[in-house]
Amino acid sequence: MQKPTISLVIPMFNEQANIEHAIHYAVDALNQHARDYEIVIVDDASTDESPELVRRAISGNGRIRLISHDFNQKLGASLRTGFAAAKSELILYMDADLPFDPDVLGRAIRAMSLTRADVISGYRFDRTTEGVRRTIYTILYNLLIRLLFQISIRDINFSFKLMRREVLDAVQLRSEGSLVDAELIVKARNRGFVIQQIGLDYFPRVLGTSHLSSPTVILKIFKEMVSLYGDMKKRIPRNEESPILPVQTSAVQ
Repeated sequence: MQKPTISLVIPMFNEQANIEHAIHYAVDALNQHARDYEIVIVDDASTDESPELVRRAISGNGRIRLISHDFNQKLGASLRTGFAAAKSELILYMDADLPFDPDVLGRAIRAMSLTRADVISGYRFDRTTEGVRRTIYTILYNLLIRLLFQISIRDINFSFKLMRREVLDAVQLRSEGSLVDAELIVKARNRGFVIQQIGLDYFPRVLGTSHLSSPTVILKIFKEMVSLYGDMKKRIPRNEESPILPVQTSAVQ
């Protein structure tokens, strides 16, 4: 089986404690499992040294790109920027704090080939390591998405999602915040794409600060769920194209 070309998209906001480490292990995995690759890092207007650390990495590896937002636009907008810029056959989304070993990419590619899936969505074997409150949030949110959209995904907001290029060409993402994971999977299913799931070891953040379980983020999820509910319920034939909406960015480096 020929190795695919892969775009790794990493959204980044104030990740100076993690981004160099993430790049190092991502490059190792991509060198092993991809015929060719690129790493697209979307800086969501960080105020720390993380953009400079990425620029340093770029100087040693021309396959790394940095796209910078002029102002903070949250996770959904960052992923839309990265997905729109990605050029490869397969696109993988990964958080900057390395919640999983990038080497599992090889197993996911094998699963995609074996099952002829269009999307491989990872789920955490053990979610309790992130604390009681976040574990409860995750369980309740997964249940809500399952009930609202009749889709059985075990860990909708976990960042491991490997997709064929065709999925992102067909799915029009509108979320600005953390609803984007659910929007992506639900709309891919509604377009007729095949989604398979694999279990992964999960490594909770040890450095830096997570912003994903703050009251502001949770409130934004529910606001966007109300506004996008009708759009996310639509079943649309797979051959009708809907390109990813662009967001406001500045320089690509």
